[in-house]
Amino acid sequence: MGSSLDANTSPDGIWYATREDVLGAFDVKQTTRNKRYVDQALEAASRSVEGLCHRRFFPVQATRMFDWPPRAGMTPWILRLNDQELASVSALSSGGRTITTDEYNLEPNTSGPPFNRVEIRLSSDGSFGGGPTYQRDIQIVGVWAGAPVTEATTGSVASALDGTATTVDVTGAVSAAVGVGSILRLDSERMIVTERRQLNTGQTGTLGGSKSDVTLPVVNGGAYAVDEVLLLDSERIRIDDIAGNTVTVERAYDGTVLAAHTGAPIYAPRTLVVTRGVLGTTAAAHASNAVAYEWRSPGLVRQLTKAEAITQLTQERSGWFLKASTSGNSAGKVSADALEMLRDQTRTAYGRKARTRAV
Repeated sequence: MGSSLDANTSPDGIWYATREDVLGAFDVKQTTRNKRYVDQALEAASRSVEGLCHRRFFPVQATRMFDWPPRAGMTPWILRLNDQELASVSALSSGGRTITTDEYNLEPNTSGPPFNRVEIRLSSDGSFGGGPTYQRDIQIVGVWAGAPVTEATTGSVASALDGTATTVDVTGAVSAAVGVGSILRLDSERMIVTERRQLNTGQTGTLGGSKSDVTLPVVNGGAYAVDEVLLLDSERIRIDDIAGNTVTVERAYDGTVLAAHTGAPIYAPRTLVVTRGVLGTTAAAHASNAVAYEWRSPGLVRQLTKAEAITQLTQERSGWFLKASTSGNSAGKVSADALEMLRDQTRTAYGRKARTRAV
């Protein structure tokens, strides 16, 4: 993954879907080679979705400055942010004076966030300007994002974390949803998952050596999640269903070798390798059991990112001749039409319309 993850650089390495999303949908074995190709496809797909929508969706904590007045003839109480869209504001000032929350509105209030303008409340004493120069007169501290900042609980950290650690052990079945490319938040710090490693879940399992031996009794079935891939000895098994403390699995998953297991420790990929203090936040210490939250990209954006990545991988495998070779094939036509429909839906839902000005 790329390393340009701070508030002021390009978004290389920030994806709108995870490696596991693509590998699961594409149904390919996880190998170093495949992971590299998937990562490249996700990078290209994420930037493609941004280009389609003229918008970046991920949250950035940052201070940004604006000229005031930006040009002659502007409405004196309205600051238009254009492509610098806001999810929330923690501080606003102009001309060195703090503008309090009761002196401004974030608009559009009926559909935001994201917000694309800040308006002084005409009933208040607030105002823009008043500094010694128009340059960078307005300062806004906040979270900048092209979509509402939606987060989901993904478990908690198993032990205290200092400000320099690059691995995080997470607990709980909900952590199974975290993948390579996920943006996590602990307290006020954001971090990006760059790899997953196996962690002993503290339970053991026994399975026969037959492909039909798919019932795995455990002490606590609630510790796992459907679709999670577990490791017993050297065999990976995928969870297909959970009923109480009985787990139904698919054996010899991901190209591993079928084998019998007796009281084998059950591992799950819950040690996360992370890049700390990204997107304008600062690496900090976190207490044991601190709740981890995963940022969720908008549904259509996530789906289109997966589809674009899978399309690129499929085209690459065919030497980029797939479109030509399937042009007369109904299945290929349906696939192309479905992708274009998903692009149209995403553009309609999240495409940013440029604001035009009279010159």
